[in-house]
Amino acid sequence: MTAYSLAQDSLRTKPRGWLVTGAAGFIGSHVVERLLLLGQRVRVLDSFFSSSPHNLSAVRDIVGATAAEGLEFIEGDIRDVATCAGACAGMDHIIHLAALGSVPLSMEKPALCHDINATGTLNMMTAALGAGIRRFVYASSSAVYGDDELPAKREDSIGRPLSPYAASKFIDEVYASTMLTCFGLETVGLRFFNVFGPRQDPKGAYAAVIPCWIDAMRRGEDVFINGDGENTRDFCFVRDVVQALLLASTTDNAAAFGRAFNVGLGTATNLNQLFQTIRTLVEESSGKKVADVIYRDFRPGDIRHSCADTTRVTEELGFAPEYSVMTGLRVTVL
Repeated sequence: MTAYSLAQDSLRTKPRGWLVTGAAGFIGSHVVERLLLLGQRVRVLDSFFSSSPHNLSAVRDIVGATAAEGLEFIEGDIRDVATCAGACAGMDHIIHLAALGSVPLSMEKPALCHDINATGTLNMMTAALGAGIRRFVYASSSAVYGDDELPAKREDSIGRPLSPYAASKFIDEVYASTMLTCFGLETVGLRFFNVFGPRQDPKGAYAAVIPCWIDAMRRGEDVFINGDGENTRDFCFVRDVVQALLLASTTDNAAAFGRAFNVGLGTATNLNQLFQTIRTLVEESSGKKVADVIYRDFRPGDIRHSCADTTRVTEELGFAPEYSVMTGLRVTVL
């Protein structure tokens, strides 16, 4: 059996209490869905800063009324210390996903990015300690690699941050290591690469490329690439990200604590390739022709190439992705 299968069997046998911050967001709603299907008790903390209550409604519909009884919702902001403390009370695990998740928005509002991503995360770690919670799993980002030139990003090779968002996520990792050293909080960070899948919002100026393109193609609107299309990304399906989060939350490997791990497929896909694949799937599903892409200028703060070296997360957490880019895109589009 895989490490993920064993972890899920253990959770079914002995349900636990989980606090998931940012759980009305794209990734968070998939985490909540999986936990409820495993019979867990799930408390959600979300301010709807960049998320939607519709995601939790969709989760309730998917899991059914009985499993949905295990869901509790708190509307609140991680920048508020008292809110964080109240949300942590009585929980066994924390999966911390609440964040300002946009590189361009962080360039416009660096102080807001710091308040949410750095101070908010420190608030949650402190609240976890106060509530006696031992394990704290949080979302970092591949953005922390900045201008590192390695073609496949290794956890021990960090460049200069290229955005306030990247800096804030690196600060989170420093605090997480410090919280382990000083207070024994079992922190595990996951550096997500480019996550995609159902319920990813295509709207707004800072929407991720995959949902934005799918929505535009279905509407017959123009599709844009910032740059020449040769930028590469490691696209990882959201259900595999959920796997990584649950493995980090349940691992007995003490060597994983205080560290951050890459979460991706370890496969680089350039944006031109991605466009052609999505176009094929949308044409297949709609029966309509999709127009050629339009190129425009690069965005400030964007990284040219980003691909994960997944050796550590595979060896130390037992991570084994179940979806290729094509398989994940088929689920997302069709």
